[in-house]
Amino acid sequence: MPLLPTLSTFFIVLSAILVAIGWVLIAKDKRAAHKRTMVAAAISALTFFIIYLSRTVFVGNTSFGGPDDIKIYYTIFLIFHIILATTGGVFGLVTLRVAFKRKISKHRKIGPVTSIIWFCTAITGVMVYLLLYVLYDSGTTTSMMRAIFGF
Repeated sequence: MPLLPTLSTFFIVLSAILVAIGWVLIAKDKRAAHKRTMVAAAISALTFFIIYLSRTVFVGNTSFGGPDDIKIYYTIFLIFHIILATTGGVFGLVTLRVAFKRKISKHRKIGPVTSIIWFCTAITGVMVYLLLYVLYDSGTTTSMMRAIFGF
């Protein structure tokens, strides 16, 4: 298994686990522990993003190496994951911002939505990893546009 994709997938899963722990902590009214855990989740997500972005810039992305007859389904799934991850990232930043600005009523409204989006992002991210590196042989590693759209 390739090091950087495995490492980045680890950090996205870790961030989702920390978000879940943070959710439990706030339900138990452990605010300080909730804050620390959610900051750790954000740092984990940022670590994922730095690894992913660095790999994309310096190495490129890996194309789907599985059967041609399911490549279109993988591509649609990948595009869905990218949209979900982008949405989750934006929601995460907004959620952190309102929390640090002490706009707790807004934070309480958006936090659960952000968490659910992030859980879905982590799950689909793991699926992309499994499809690219575990279930099928990896395709070629090349520029992002070629890996996603095939040109």
